[in-house]
Amino acid sequence: MNKVTLSNIEIIEIPKIEDPRGNLAVIEKEVLPYQVKRVYYLYDVPSSAYRGGHAHKEQLECLIAVSGSFEVVVDDGASKQKITLNKPNKGLLIPTGIWRELENFSSGSVCLVLASEVFDEDDYIRDYKQFLDFKNQ
Repeated sequence: MNKVTLSNIEIIEIPKIEDPRGNLAVIEKEVLPYQVKRVYYLYDVPSSAYRGGHAHKEQLECLIAVSGSFEVVVDDGASKQKITLNKPNKGLLIPTGIWRELENFSSGSVCLVLASEVFDEDDYIRDYKQFLDFKNQ
């Protein structure tokens, strides 16, 4: 059985350098518990739309609201939790075996995703029933 639960999800503090001219957030060295192999971002998402709707078998992800805000609904197959991301110096670390849906995007929001793997369709679980089967293996 995939024993990853919502207790394995963590919000990390991204180191920042404060400056009157503007702050600088830095992700390097040990900030993430994995090497980043893929970077992508979601933008111009209508407030009524949602993204995600999947889990990963192997890939780890860190989601960051670099602009605006959105909500991430995380689900371990037994319980759900809604987490609001709205600070560019906070990252949501999502381990494998967690279903995620992103919703309620504010106008102008940007979601940056730092992934541990390059894109591999076979790593995605896009059907919720298959996700529950994966959790109960």
